[in-house]
Amino acid sequence: MASYRLSAFADEADKMLASQLEALGNNGISLIELRGVDGKSCADLTNEDVREAKKKLDGAGVKLSALGSPYGKYPIEQDFAPHREAFKRGLEITNMLGAERIRMFSFFMPKEGDKKPADWRGKVIDQLGEMLDLAEKAGVKLCHENEKGIYGDIDDRCVDLMQVYGDRMGCIFDPANFIQCGVKPIEAFPKLEKYITYMHIKDAVLGSGAVVPAGMGDGDLPKLLDRLNGENVTLTIEPHLTVFSGLDALQDEKVEHKFTYPDSLTAFNAAVTAIKTVLTDIGFAEGGNGVWKR
Repeated sequence: MASYRLSAFADEADKMLASQLEALGNNGISLIELRGVDGKSCADLTNEDVREAKKKLDGAGVKLSALGSPYGKYPIEQDFAPHREAFKRGLEITNMLGAERIRMFSFFMPKEGDKKPADWRGKVIDQLGEMLDLAEKAGVKLCHENEKGIYGDIDDRCVDLMQVYGDRMGCIFDPANFIQCGVKPIEAFPKLEKYITYMHIKDAVLGSGAVVPAGMGDGDLPKLLDRLNGENVTLTIEPHLTVFSGLDALQDEKVEHKFTYPDSLTAFNAAVTAIKTVLTDIGFAEGGNGVWKR
C-alpha cells in the first residue's frame, strides 16, 4: 500500500511557534520541518529556546520530520572551520529536539570568477564528508536539498553526490528548485528516484521560476507522486507563495497575479489544500495524523 505523510515548513504560516502549531493542527498535520522558531532560525536557538520549543511541540503532539537547517548554505570558497562548528551546534539542537534528520545543502558556488562547479567538486565532497562523519556519530541523517546556486542544484550533480555517498546521505527532491535551475522535474525524477528520502512540495513555472501551489505549475506533481508511489514517504509542504500585504487597500481593483494572498496564514492554507487536492486526484485518501493512503 502506498502512503504519504504530510509535514510542513509552518514558519511560513506565522513566525511564532504557537501559531505554527495551531496552523498545523487546523490542517490535520502532525509533522513539522522546523526552520524558524519565534522569529529565530533553528540554528540560533539557545538550549532554553530548544527546551521551550520541545515542550510546545510535545504539547501539540507534533514531531519533527527534519530540522530545516541552513547548513551547507555557505560559500564554498570561504574557510569551512566556522561553519563546521556551527554545524556541530546544529547536531546538538537536533538531538535535543528528538529529530532524526537534518535538511542541508552542498555549498554556494561563486557567482564571479572563471571556476565552474566541477572545479569545486573536490572541496564539496571533502566538506560534506566531514559533516556526514559528525552526523553519523550523533545518530542524525543528513538529507541534501537541490537548492539553486549550490553544487547540487541540478539533477546530474545531485546524482553525483548520491553516488559518492550512497545511503550515508539522504536525497530531498524539490521540484520548484529544479525548475528555477532550468531542469524539468519529470526528467530529473528517474535519475534520482532510487535515492529519494523525501520530497518538498513546492511547484513553479518554467521561465519565470514563480512559485505556485502544488499542481498548478510545471513541476508535474501529480505524475511525480503517482510514480514515486512510496510507503510512508514524507511530503514537506514549503509554500513560498506571494503574500501581498496591501491587498485590503485595493478595494475594487483587481490583483493580476493569480496566486497572491492577503497574509501568510492564507497562503499556507492554500498550499496545504493544493497538495491535498493533488493526492485526492491520484487516488489517495486522507487518514489520521496527516497520513494519505491508497
